[in-house]
Order: sequence, then structure tokens, then C-alpha cells
Amino acid sequence: MKVSLNIIKQYVDVNMSVDELVAKINEQLGGVEEVVDLGEKYNDAVIVRVVSAETHPNADKLSVCMIDDAGVVDDVERDDSGYVRVVCGAPNVHANMLAVWLPPRSTVPATFGTNEPFVLDARELRGVKSNGMLAAADELAIGSDHNGIVEIRSDEWTPYDVKPAAGASFAAAYGLDDIVIDIENKMFTHRPDCFGQLGVAREIAGITAQQFTSPDWYKNLPEFVSAGGLELTVENESPDLVRRFMAVAIKDVVVEPSPLWMQCELVRLGSKSINNIVDLTNYIMLLTGQPVHAYDYDKLRGHKLAARTAHEGETLSLLNGKTYALTSEDLVIIDGEGPVGLAGIMGGANSEVSATTQRIVLEVANFDMYTVRKTSMRHGVFTDALTRFNKGQSSLQQPFVIDRLLQSVLSVTNGAQASEVYDVSGELAMPAPVVVSVNFINTRLGLGLDAQQISSILGNVEFVVAIEANELVVTVPYWRTDIQLPEDVVEEVGRLYGFDKLPRELPQRSISPAPHNPARVAKQRVRQSLGRSGSSEVLTYSFVHENIMKRAEQKPEEAFKLGNALSPDLQYYRLSVLPSLLDKVHANIKAGFDEFTLFEIGKGHNKKLHLADDDGLPKEIEYVDAVYTSRQGKEGAAYYYMRRLVAQLAKDLGFTLRFSPATHSEYSATTAPFDLSRSAIVSTRQGDEIGIIGEL
Repeated sequence: MKVSLNIIKQYVDVNMSVDELVAKINEQLGGVEEVVDLGEKYNDAVIVRVVSAETHPNADKLSVCMIDDAGVVDDVERDDSGYVRVVCGAPNVHANMLAVWLPPRSTVPATFGTNEPFVLDARELRGVKSNGMLAAADELAIGSDHNGIVEIRSDEWTPYDVKPAAGASFAAAYGLDDIVIDIENKMFTHRPDCFGQLGVAREIAGITAQQFTSPDWYKNLPEFVSAGGLELTVENESPDLVRRFMAVAIKDVVVEPSPLWMQCELVRLGSKSINNIVDLTNYIMLLTGQPVHAYDYDKLRGHKLAARTAHEGETLSLLNGKTYALTSEDLVIIDGEGPVGLAGIMGGANSEVSATTQRIVLEVANFDMYTVRKTSMRHGVFTDALTRFNKGQSSLQQPFVIDRLLQSVLSVTNGAQASEVYDVSGELAMPAPVVVSVNFINTRLGLGLDAQQISSILGNVEFVVAIEANELVVTVPYWRTDIQLPEDVVEEVGRLYGFDKLPRELPQRSISPAPHNPARVAKQRVRQSLGRSGSSEVLTYSFVHENIMKRAEQKPEEAFKLGNALSPDLQYYRLSVLPSLLDKVHANIKAGFDEFTLFEIGKGHNKKLHLADDDGLPKEIEYVDAVYTSRQGKEGAAYYYMRRLVAQLAKDLGFTLRFSPATHSEYSATTAPFDLSRSAIVSTRQGDEIGIIGEL
């Protein structure tokens, strides 16, 4: 999760060094993976005015330009008017335009930090001296366009104090004098709000003891206006999987490159610019953590947009250029005839916004996190939208987001709203207030905070706390789907206060140890007994390839096959532990070990023998398997070694065993690998068969 410090500063005062801030984020928010100073990359880039652009005397495709940098660059050759000469090959260069100049001794940003950084100098091009260069988007590493140099509009709005003008720092005008902090995604697994810049800004306010206030558009419920002009039907056919489905149509849009400031914002956050419509959807997602999508209205057959589960046999070509065969477990977005998007993951190529699009439909929805996750794993499609839906977005966020997106699109594209804002949803409820006492919090944190201090700590991140005697009634913000219990409030207070500042003392309440788990105790005794005998424990995957089972003469058809395996080598849940052990025996023999014993305690499943437990789930059978191998090949030695090992194990566990010749004639996954003529069935004193020892 990339966080732009310049964007954060639009919402929070950061009155500390970057190192201090990163330390606090590490301690109280999430692990920081990387900190990148973009300013080093763009420090030398200057906005200039092209005073004149004349055809090069020796090259028709080159222009000799005189540029005005307001004299901000030192040690560069100038004419009597103070202008600098630059030779440019871009076809779009012209007089009176604003461009980005990379002066001599500067490094081309696209090559900064690479093994071969390109440092500019003053040199002759076809007989005319050029001082540096005017840069294209790809050379500035803000896009892929190399068809012309970047042209800056002097009247373009930017969110920064430095405005585009000759002599201004390009980095300062477009927020590229930035620090990008990359926070490990796994730290936010339970925090969907922190997958947006706004949520991280709120958390930074909290850990720096500042009161955060969400912008008006994010806290004041919008009043949607009704508009006409385009027919649109919006339906939700899977309300259990789609808690809220919102959409609105817009007409008269102009699809073109995004404003330069937005392109720069996206680059800093790890995204890339496509066009103004797509860029706005990505920008809103990166800002709020709520994925959104835009469809070409004229490509929606029947002018319909709906959510439902896919029909078996349906196919869908996505924006990544690949076609997928859908199952009834996939959630899709459809028009009047079929799928146009894989819900929560990626849009379809058949509804893509293109350069010729004039009418669009915006969608903001809430999809079941488990369904979209399974669909993603099933088809191997992973996107930024999926990452966010995976975390369980609040369905109460959609109205704020769709209104912000709608107003942004209208502003940037000069379009007009052409339908009502459709909102198809079931019953939506705010998170229930959590009642917790001051004493409950203090005894668990070892603190002596009063009610007002706790209220202030939580209020900094927009919790509302009502103090009633010694109890706190905590109203949880709608975006905090992780706060449900008093213990959650305790953790929140401790984190925002600073776990590093908690007193180092024993808990102030009575505690008692948890009772021992008999199964764990038994496993530990088995490990200790086998370890004393010289055996080495291994831990292997519960998932195996069918060839491993076949080599152990087991039948793969009796094993559960995974619908979406981690890899082709891990497609089946093992029938028993033995095949996995034998695979490791082979690896150790190849490594040069002559004599050893391996054992494992693990689980197996068998569709034929263990269909289901009381909850309808496949039964899990716990196994203890051991394998002894020796290159010496002494007759009978392996059998008697294992028999002594098993007998000693039984003795250590406090019971006796019986050994009888193996006479089974029917197939069994347990006995299949054994030579039954050189094996014995292991039974309890009561006659219950519990295992087998023998040669393979």
C-alpha cells in the first residue's frame, strides 16, 4: 500500500521528520517496507515558457527553441534576453507553451536510480548547441507517451500551492517533491479503510494525537438529484452476495488524457494513467479504498446493468485480454444479454470505455468478500480492486463515493448527469455501539486513563464517545467494520496511545492458565518418545500430487481434489501421511544419508471412508507415521527395528499392543503400500486395529 506524504498533508499536519513518522507508523499502524524520496528524482525539472520555436537549419524534424526559465537555473548559456536555447524533436512544440525543461547536469527521471542513469549536458545537435532537453511523459516517468513533450496548461487547477508558471519547480507544482511510504498490505488485512489515502491520513492523525476531520463530501450524506436523458435499468439479482449496488448514467463526456496533476498523483501511488474516465475511477479508489467502475453506456445491451451469479457455460473476456469460462459460483455484472464484468475483480472488454465513448455508466457496489476471493483464486485474476473487496468494505460508504466520483467526472469531462442515482440495497445498519467501562480498558492496558482521555484518543479517529458515569458508549464510524467488542476498543486505545508506552508490569486482574488440551499433550508425548528413539520429525504439506499417491499404490479418486490448488503439484488432499513421508525419504537418500528414521503427525481425508462429520464437513483423521530406511539391507532388520520403536512408543504412552500377521485381502489406502507378507497389524489389547508395520 503506497502512501503519498503530500496527499496525507492535505488532511493532516505532519510536524515531524520523515524518520520519526515512519517509526510511529511501524510501531502503531503497520510495517513499512520502503520509503522513496521522489524529490531526488525531479529536483532539477523546471517549468519553462517556450518563447520561440524555429525549424532547425540542418534538420527539418528538429526545432530550435528559446525558453524562459525566469533565470532560476545557474551556470547555463543565455542570450541577451536571458533565454536559453534547446533543440527539440517533438512535433507538438510551439511558441508560448509551458513545458518541462531538464537542464544540463540533470538526470533524466526515467533513468534515475537505474544502473545506467542518463545525465544531460550542453551539446551540439546537427550544428546547433542545445542546453538540456524538453521532456516527454515517458522521460519524466509519469506516462508512456513519447509522441510529444509534456504541455502544461497555465490555467490548470492543481492541489498544491506552487502554480504552473515559468521558473516554477515542476516537482513542487505537481506534488512530485514527495515521500512515498510503502506499508505492508498484510498489516491491513482487517482494515478496509486503510486501503485508501484518506484512511491512512486518519490513522496518522490518531497516532500523532491530532483530531482528524473527514472532508465534507465524505461525512455529509449527499442529496442526489434526479436527472433524465438516458434509459437505464439497474437490478440486483443476488442480494445475499451484493449488499448494495449503485449506478448512474452520464452523457456528453469527452474521453481524453487526464489533467497532468492527476497523472502525477496516480504515478506516485503506483498506478498508471489510461484516460480521464478510467483515471478518475482509479483515483477515487486509491483515495477512499472503495473500488468503482465505469462502463460504456452504448455497449450495454438493453441499457441494463445488474449483478447476479454466472450461469454454467457462460464466458467472459476481460480487460486483460483473456477469456474465462464461468461457473455458477462466480459473481458477475451483466447487461441485457450477458456478463460485462467479473464482479469486484475486473471489467469486461465488451463494455470498456474507449476514446470514442460519449456516454458512460458509473458503478459503485459492495460485493461479498468471500465470493470474489474464491472467484479470483479460481480464475487466477488479481487486481487492486480485488485486494480491497477482499477486506470487507462497508456498504455504508457507497453513497459518499459515488457522489464524489459523479461530481469529479462532471467537472473533468464537462459531461451531464443523465439518470437518477440508482441505489439497490437491502437493510443497512450502522455498527452497533460498544459499551465498555474505563476500568475494563485500564486493567487490560495497565494504564490510569480517565474517561475524557479515552474519549479524546478515540475521538481523534472520529469515534463518538458518550460518557455515562464510569461507562463509555462508543459509536463506531461506519468504515470501521473491525470494531465489534469491548476488547476491540481496548486494542484501539492501546494502539493509538502507543503500545511502546504501556507500563511494563503484570496485568492488574486475576488470570488463570488455560486447561491443557489432551490432544496436544498426547502429540507432545509422541514427539518426545519418537525423538528419544533417534527419529527426526518432518512437517509436510497436506496437499500432494496424484503421482505421489500412485507411487504409494493409493487411489487418487478417493482423495478430495482442490478446486483451486496452490500449484499443480498440490492438487489433492492426502489420504494418509505415508506418501508425503516416502517423498521425503527419497529426498534424504539422494542427499546421501545412509540410515535414518523420519516421522510425522498429520491429517488425512478419504472420501470413501470418512464422508462427513456432524457439521457436514469432511472428516479429518489424525495419523502418526514413521519410516525407517537403511542402505545396509539386513534381512528383517527394518521390521524388527520399527516393531521395537512402536512398542516403546506404546510403553511411553502407558498401554500395550498386539502384533499379528497381516492377512487383509481388500484394498485399503492405509495398507496399500505394504508387502503384507512381511507386515503385521498393530492392535490394542482389546483387539482394535490401529495401524500396521511392515516393509514396503
